[in-house]
This record gives sequence, C-alpha cells and structure tokens, in this order.
Amino acid sequence: MNPLLHGSILATLFAYGLAMLLCLWRLLRGPRAQDRVLALDTIYAIGMLIVLVAGIRYASQMYFEAALLIALFGFVGTAAMAKFLLRGEVIE
Repeated sequence: MNPLLHGSILATLFAYGLAMLLCLWRLLRGPRAQDRVLALDTIYAIGMLIVLVAGIRYASQMYFEAALLIALFGFVGTAAMAKFLLRGEVIE
C-alpha cells in the first residue's frame, strides 16, 4: 500500500473517531430530543464511513455490504424515532 494512502486512511479514521465522540457527547447531553435523534443519525453515518474506509484499507467487498446494512438500519431507526417524536407511537 502506498504510504500516502496509509497515512491518509489513519488521519481519516482519527477524524471520524473524534467526530463520533463529539456526537456521542451530544447524544448523551442534548438539551432536546431532536438533538439526540440528529446525533444518533450522525453516529450511524460516521459508523458507515468508518466501515467504508476500512473496506478501502483491506480491499474487501464485505465491508461495503456491511456499510450498506448500517445505512439501511440507520435510516429505519431515524424514521422510527422521528415518527415517535411526532405521534408518540411507532406502530399504529
């Protein structure tokens, strides 16, 4: 692997890890429920990006499929949380 690519992957993973910690802080401390839902959605997106970067690092297709599943579950979870906040129940 190219040393420049290796260094940029490490820097990217560090930045994503820091962003995930900041979102986790917002998730735990958020003043409103909307802030917490947005932080959880961002954590899903960052987790998906971390898996994608790992897929580039290890040159494996399985990581890309896992990232697709994370994106799918993140969308469904965000939609369920938003519906719960609007109506008070998820399943009618």
